[in-house]
Amino acid sequence: MAARVRFSLARAYAHLRSVDPVVAALIDEHGPYRPRPSEGTSPADYYNALQRTILFQQLAGPAARSIQRKWFALYSKQDRPPTPKEVLKTTDEQFRASGVSRQKAGYLRDLAAKAIDKTLDFNDLETMSDDEIVERITAVKGLGEWSAHMFMMFTLGRPDVLAVGDLGIRNGMKIAYGLPQTPTPKEALTIGAPWAPYRSVGAWYMYRAIDTQDPD
Repeated sequence: MAARVRFSLARAYAHLRSVDPVVAALIDEHGPYRPRPSEGTSPADYYNALQRTILFQQLAGPAARSIQRKWFALYSKQDRPPTPKEVLKTTDEQFRASGVSRQKAGYLRDLAAKAIDKTLDFNDLETMSDDEIVERITAVKGLGEWSAHMFMMFTLGRPDVLAVGDLGIRNGMKIAYGLPQTPTPKEALTIGAPWAPYRSVGAWYMYRAIDTQDPD
């Protein structure tokens, strides 16, 4: 499955090289921008991506995937995510038996309800501004600004998202720029400001800076 990039990478590279020699060096070292694969571009895919975000919160990958398999099995033998209507029909006992906590069950129900009543209309996301998307997603219980930023960067493929709440990005800045300590979110906004309108790309290269950190 290909990663979703909906803007000119050539323009992004040219801009980032012109405004930030640190990012330019990371581009040379790590090559092309390769965000994680998109799960799809339909409204159902967008819903499922946020559903997965809730399910995987505060869990290691293997544990989360084990719970996900048990939870999906409640609805079909095809290992598919449930629809919003199916989620709302799920009992507390069924959630508990599949390993989904009471708190996450509440979050999943809230997401399902807001998808059904169009509080969060997945058909409109393409036409919304970044700020509007953050507002809609964070209205769902259990989904904060970080979740909204990750969704915009990696599911929607938005070019200009700087998730300063992401400690990985800020740690990457510390390494890449040789800072004495990890920058605060406010400081990270200042560091990333020149990258606009391609801050998603600049942020991705901060993850790569962590990959090449000298273990000594």
